[in-house]
Amino acid sequence: MPLPKRRHSNQRTRKRRTHYKLTHHPAMVPSFEQPGEYTLMHHVDPSTGRYKGRQVFNLVDDNQQGS
Repeated sequence: MPLPKRRHSNQRTRKRRTHYKLTHHPAMVPSFEQPGEYTLMHHVDPSTGRYKGRQVFNLVDDNQQGS
């Protein structure tokens, strides 16, 4: 099996790796809170404030905030 004659520099290696992220798609999973919707893995659902089926933060209505 052939071996490289010289070591690749860090810059050359990193230039090659810059294009890896172009093909990366974030992992989307079906939402259990809203059927038919998708959410990002390991993220809180911003519309409901829930993560893994439990309430993480409470949503504040704009109408109640001024009172």
